[in-house]
Amino acid sequence: MSSFKQRLMLRLVNIWPPIAGAGIRVRWGTDMKSADVEMKLRAWNKNFVGTHYGGSLYSMTDPFYMLMLMSNLGSGYIVWDKAANIRFRKPGKGKVRAEFRLTDAQLDDIREQLKTLPKYEPTFTVEVKDEAGDVVAEVQKVLHIRKK
Repeated sequence: MSSFKQRLMLRLVNIWPPIAGAGIRVRWGTDMKSADVEMKLRAWNKNFVGTHYGGSLYSMTDPFYMLMLMSNLGSGYIVWDKAANIRFRKPGKGKVRAEFRLTDAQLDDIREQLKTLPKYEPTFTVEVKDEAGDVVAEVQKVLHIRKK
């Protein structure tokens, strides 16, 4: 991803309607290998029993590994979200947070796998935690990656 596109994405992701509409706030790492995502409990993202709406919890985990991989692998690769699974562990109240981290070893593994495979579909797991650090939800994301 070009430097201009990367800077633009950093600025616009917080006003992108699915993110902004749920009250989600994103802070990117400068190297695009990390993102910290927060969501406060608001009237527009809570369910009938007063806790975080499950769809909003999922929204705060949806595009980030895909965007991080696109940025770090570069334009020679195609990256798509393929599947996801969310497991709710406890009701989410107050502010919830998810931390996304991508390592050089993971990037090297992807490049190595794609030397011999036509596609690679790694699974990334992220936990959504409340202010006490308790896991509210666990999300597994399967990404489809291939060379152009």
